[in-house]
Amino acid sequence: MPPSVAVVTDSTAYLPREEAAGLGIVVVPLQVIVGGRAFDDGGRADGAEPGGGGRSGTEPPTGGGPGGTGTAGAGTVGAGDTETAAADAGTAGAGGAVPGGAGAGRRGTRGGGAGGGETGRAFWERTPVTTSRPAPRRFTDAYAEAAAAGAEAVVSIHLSGKMSGTVEAARAGAADSPIPVEVVDSGSVAMGLGFPVLAAAEAAARGAARGDVAGAARRRMAETRSFFYLDTLEYLRRGGRIGAAATMLGSALMIKPLLHIADGVIAPLEKVRTASRAIARLEDLAVRAAADAGPVEVAVQHISSRPRAEALAARLPERLPGLVRVVVVEVGAVLGAHAGPGMLGVTVSPVSPVSA
Repeated sequence: MPPSVAVVTDSTAYLPREEAAGLGIVVVPLQVIVGGRAFDDGGRADGAEPGGGGRSGTEPPTGGGPGGTGTAGAGTVGAGDTETAAADAGTAGAGGAVPGGAGAGRRGTRGGGAGGGETGRAFWERTPVTTSRPAPRRFTDAYAEAAAAGAEAVVSIHLSGKMSGTVEAARAGAADSPIPVEVVDSGSVAMGLGFPVLAAAEAAARGAARGDVAGAARRRMAETRSFFYLDTLEYLRRGGRIGAAATMLGSALMIKPLLHIADGVIAPLEKVRTASRAIARLEDLAVRAAADAGPVEVAVQHISSRPRAEALAARLPERLPGLVRVVVVEVGAVLGAHAGPGMLGVTVSPVSPVSA
């Protein structure tokens, strides 16, 4: 028998597919618009096939254009953006939610397809790439499907409202839901969103009421920390979503930036001169975030950088005595359009007794 409270999120959580499916989490995809064509988020950002091991971020996909890091990634995710025309007109294809997860190396979305390969080629061919929130109707459909499956309420958890209008689309869709919906702004993205979603789904599976399910997500949100290394800030700059990190532009585009999510926005943290030092510092930040936190879960996220991500993940158990598990996740096309190839991120999420 399914839980009485359904948990819905969006594709930027990049949840491990099997885990999302096992917990019955419903994933509504954002859209990626490549050269005027709209696709559902869900494919790997580099365009490689699942299990291919990823690329280093300096090599185009087979059949791609010129080498180097490219200049695609002019994304428009954010409050007040221009995303509604493509999404609300339904140009990405019909259909509602995507059960069973979305993200790295997966298709499984309805309508316009995943678009990971399209985005990867765009990196190298300098094709304009934008991103778009889902239409409110897709959320309404997801909530209606949850009700039809037996749910009595929904907790819908999404990426930061300061990064995207997705959470507002969810609220608009909830107005037409046949069952009560509580929409939660995670203030984060990727597994900074994913871990709270998992905590909510675990609470729902135990039979918790709607308020308790939302509370489980909010507790994890309050404790979870995310740090990111980018090969370049160029993609964020072109997307107009660099926020406070604009102070690091100009000559700083030549350095290796470390950023974090603060108050729901991307913010600069440190400037590092080489990639190796930046990755070492990323590891140190994860260790510091986990200090005195008790049991923690960690996600290492990447774009076309699986060897670096796996090497970092392999080192963490030696330095984190409270580590419950570490997962390696390749994020999809929406985040890829803004971060660019070579991104490496670490999310540290303490596990409370309620969600353990």
